[in-house]
Amino acid sequence: MARDLAIDLGTANTLVFARGEGIVLNEPSVIALNSRTQQVLAMGRDAWEMIGRTPSYIVAVRPLRKGAITDFEVTQEMIRLLLKRVGVNRFNRPRVVICVPSAITAVERRAVIEATKRAGAAAAHLLEQPMAAAIGAGLPINEPIANMVVDIGGGTSETALVSLGGIVALQAVRVGSFDLDASIVTYIRREYGIAIGEQTAEEIKIAIGSAAETEGEFCAEVRGRELMSGLPRTVVLTPDEVRGAISEQVETMVESVVTCLGEAPPELAQDLLAQGIHLVGGGAMLRGLDLRLANATGVPVQLVRQPLESVVLGAGRVIENYEQLKVMFMDARS
Repeated sequence: MARDLAIDLGTANTLVFARGEGIVLNEPSVIALNSRTQQVLAMGRDAWEMIGRTPSYIVAVRPLRKGAITDFEVTQEMIRLLLKRVGVNRFNRPRVVICVPSAITAVERRAVIEATKRAGAAAAHLLEQPMAAAIGAGLPINEPIANMVVDIGGGTSETALVSLGGIVALQAVRVGSFDLDASIVTYIRREYGIAIGEQTAEEIKIAIGSAAETEGEFCAEVRGRELMSGLPRTVVLTPDEVRGAISEQVETMVESVVTCLGEAPPELAQDLLAQGIHLVGGGAMLRGLDLRLANATGVPVQLVRQPLESVVLGAGRVIENYEQLKVMFMDARS
């Protein structure tokens, strides 16, 4: 019997929830291809470990960038492999709910639905990530009170104000965790003349990256290749340097939250002083981001209990209560 599935198709990670089982798969959204034959060599964690470590003809690609599909064929192949890994075959075609950024265009929506159906789904529906995150975080979205969710993913940052089962105000910017990593790479190249890879940049961000000054900060050693000599070299980075390197992207995220608050009806804006703002997504785990947002908005900010899983757990709630919650699906045509 086909199991209904929910997929959080993220720029950084893809998670799959099976009805009655919970989260059955959590892998990086990466595929390794042989560029000569277009053969898929690996997917997920195996492909992620190949980034920057392969011969020139083997490329590790992310089919989604900035929350948008950059390669339709590779996305379709990735969804097909995901469905195959969780036991979908031609005799067992499930209904699939896919979580996508609310910023995607109508063309991209149709592309995701088409890719999912071709990959083996009987039916495919789209759900906005901020709405799924609000459901997954356990917020009372069907009540006439304000619920604000800030979802910071790999490629996009979305702020949504939800009330009575719908989105009242929405702001989305195509800036996310990968942009922070890229800024760290650029800073180290410019200031120290050293080249580092995106995995090293991510490790630096996790270890000493922050959006505001916090207690217990420490410096970190960074190893890379010196551009002039081509030889390995080690430098020491301070938290202040990393904060400065990513400040422009963090400011863009903060401004989008402030803009969304400015669009809220007065009655709902008043609710937020009691309800607070809820942070979800991997990028929301950046140290000090809650303090930075709280200072900028004057509203309490908290990280939800399962920031990485909130979106797929919310979509899972939708497939488990399909008839009652299907009104939340996005229209693929508009």
